[in-house]
Amino acid sequence: MFKRDHLKKPAWIKFKIPAGGNYRDVYDRMKKHGLATVCQEARCPNIADCWERKSATIMILGRICTRACRFCAVQTGDPKGWIEPDEPTHVAGVIRELGLRYVVITSVDRDDLADQGSGLYAATVAEIKKMDPGIRVEVLIPDFSGRSDFLRKIVEAGPDVIGHNLETVRRLTPLIRDRRCGYDRSRNILAAIKYLNPGMKTKSGFMVGLGENDEEITQTLADLRERHVDIITIGQYLQPTLKHLPVQKYYRPEEFDEIRAVAERLGIRHVISGPLVRSSYRAAEII
Repeated sequence: MFKRDHLKKPAWIKFKIPAGGNYRDVYDRMKKHGLATVCQEARCPNIADCWERKSATIMILGRICTRACRFCAVQTGDPKGWIEPDEPTHVAGVIRELGLRYVVITSVDRDDLADQGSGLYAATVAEIKKMDPGIRVEVLIPDFSGRSDFLRKIVEAGPDVIGHNLETVRRLTPLIRDRRCGYDRSRNILAAIKYLNPGMKTKSGFMVGLGENDEEITQTLADLRERHVDIITIGQYLQPTLKHLPVQKYYRPEEFDEIRAVAERLGIRHVISGPLVRSSYRAAEII
């Protein structure tokens, strides 16, 4: 178990208290359909803001992740092959009930499944598009162990954006991410998406505050630019529990502006950088 952050949270790290009619509506409908959201499972600080705008990131393939990254609050363990075959239908149902026009779908890692969940991902995208081709779908995917055949299923299902997060700089990857993850594997996933469909919009993100330096941040941005990533998100790491790594630094809002400026100078098209920015925060406003 790690120690509690020794740094005092600055004034700009402020969370809204969940409240309001839309927040409750989203909560009730997710519960009705038995769906999980990464907003809840990962203890996202933006849950009140997003749910009140009827925006939620739906998490498929269960609540138990087969990997154990040291920054993530999602439960880890062995799901023992469990899946919900009707999950694509349930996801489409809640999207219809909420009247969403932009949807983000993500998942835990499922190394216990033969196809690591890629088939259910593809089926979920297909079911949403079948219900209404005008709904834009963004998927935030795991690395599928680098398997191009699994990745091809996702690309061919036709989402509008495919995201895969780098999470941190190269040096800190072995400390922060599960041993089965890899910095270059994640970069190659992003490159492979463009190879399979050059017109597909790709997205990635990483956290700061874990001990990286300015040069490493710049190199990470350059590495993503080299892979022709269209959208990049950068946010402040926050320690979710004492079982997770402590914060090494709280970046000031103006420092996030500086990171954005570096990314834009490198030629990255869309950059979202700020203390409470998360992978799917206000995703519909970007494209």
